[in-house]
Amino acid sequence: MTSRVAAAIEAAHAAGRGAFVGYLPLGYPDLPTSIDAAVTLAENGADILELGPPYSDPVMDGTVIQEATQEALARGFRMRDTFTAVREITRRVDVPVLVMTYWNPVMQYGIDRYADDLLAAGGAGLITPDITPEAAPEWIGASERTGLDRVFLAAPTSTDERLNLIVGSSTGFVYTVSTMGITGERAQLDAAARTLVARLREHGAQHACVGIGISNAEQVAGVLDYADGAIVGTALVRALRDGGLEGLATTARSLAAGTARRAN
Repeated sequence: MTSRVAAAIEAAHAAGRGAFVGYLPLGYPDLPTSIDAAVTLAENGADILELGPPYSDPVMDGTVIQEATQEALARGFRMRDTFTAVREITRRVDVPVLVMTYWNPVMQYGIDRYADDLLAAGGAGLITPDITPEAAPEWIGASERTGLDRVFLAAPTSTDERLNLIVGSSTGFVYTVSTMGITGERAQLDAAARTLVARLREHGAQHACVGIGISNAEQVAGVLDYADGAIVGTALVRALRDGGLEGLATTARSLAAGTARRAN
């Protein structure tokens, strides 16, 4: 089956751009607004949507996203709302939707049931930050059966053996993260991400998208010098929090302006 996520990246490349992957938490500030926000993001330059169901222990999220997801949980977000949201978003926009989820909720829901319900809702696949390919045979099987993309994470600390496994197990793209650090360490983060993407290419990765605290068009352009896509999360959540849908649209357009490929 053709990966809808890979196809979106290829379409961006054919248009002379890198891909813009935009993250938003589902249920924030409430479920209907989060659906409108995802649609707004797609209509203002995002090539791929990455939507995060709120989770009670978001170990990998920064403060802005943690606060948003806690608010969504406090408003009563439930697992099944994920599929309601994806169904409505994919009905309104033709942009692939990846759900970024911690693994425990998927296990509790049932891996095959989750895959079937996500497919029925029009979803494109899962980004799974806290499970490794060797621990995910059931998910790999379910994704092969349904045609859903499975996006695993690679880090600079990953061994060559692990990168080989990640590349061989991922579809759509490999989610490329640099070591965690604060904004002031951006130069080092960029260097780490650039090196990691080069290593992933050596292991046969067709598409690598990078998320390292990217917050403006210049940083998007910098990442797209070496990666296939730039992933933006916190800057978009902050824009939605501070400026509503209009603020989100403005920020999305600004970030998308950085996706044009530079002449080398």
